[in-house]
Amino acid sequence: MAFATTKDGLTLYFEETGSGIPVLFIHEFGGDHRDWEPQMQHFGSTYRCISYAARGYPPSDVPSELSNYSQELAVDDAIAVLDHLELESAHIVGLSMGGFTAIHMGIKYPERCLSLCVAGCGYGAEKKYEEYFKNVSLEVAKNFEEQGAKEFAKIYSLGASRVQFQNKNPRGWEEFARRLSEHSSQGSALTMRGVQARRPSLYDFEDDLKSMTVPTLIVNGDEDDHCLQVGLYLKRVIPASGLLILPKTGHTLNLEAPEIFNVRLSEFLNLVSNKKWLPRDPRANPEQVMRTD
Repeated sequence: MAFATTKDGLTLYFEETGSGIPVLFIHEFGGDHRDWEPQMQHFGSTYRCISYAARGYPPSDVPSELSNYSQELAVDDAIAVLDHLELESAHIVGLSMGGFTAIHMGIKYPERCLSLCVAGCGYGAEKKYEEYFKNVSLEVAKNFEEQGAKEFAKIYSLGASRVQFQNKNPRGWEEFARRLSEHSSQGSALTMRGVQARRPSLYDFEDDLKSMTVPTLIVNGDEDDHCLQVGLYLKRVIPASGLLILPKTGHTLNLEAPEIFNVRLSEFLNLVSNKKWLPRDPRANPEQVMRTD
């Protein structure tokens, strides 16, 4: 088993396959490093692929103090994995919680990011839902503590943006739910309180996002409602960004629609490598409906 060490002395489990340009996969709250297996297999033939388990997710360390969990530490941990592998930079692919980490890496460490794929990202970012999301996150944390991951996974895995996966691929969804039930109850609760409930809204970083030059692919499912508006916002403010909407799709994009996700991500990485993924042409003025002169 391979582990990287964080700047505060924790160990993070990681796996890697393939060789070439590195791609770092960062998982969502409801998943772990294993949920990137379809991408590790697909991209491992042409890229050096790395996935890791965030702090709080065994076999990575599960610290017991709330102060050991935050959005800032999540970014530092991703950098720690790159540092351990002596990688100057990598393509960064993040889903949901991992998508937030990817965006903050692009803002804080653009030189370490060859590109960003920000998938299923947005929960809690909408200003009108900030307080609601915080309260729900704290309730989820309480349920993980009181019921344990094994029992609460049965409820959490059937959220409004998870049932699409169940309907499309019952067997794949069952595997996702089983892995969720194996998570650390304490780690899940503290991640919810320390990262999810306390992370700042992406709307608070508009100036930073407007000046971020990292090529960015934003991917959302059209039934992942609380990510759709955020995805449109990110497309509007990040200069070198593109937006992909997957039809009849929920939150667990890379598992629910792996073929489409892999193909479109591959296209994006190829365009970036060939310097063909550029900032929006200034002639494409969003205020203009039709040109009259």
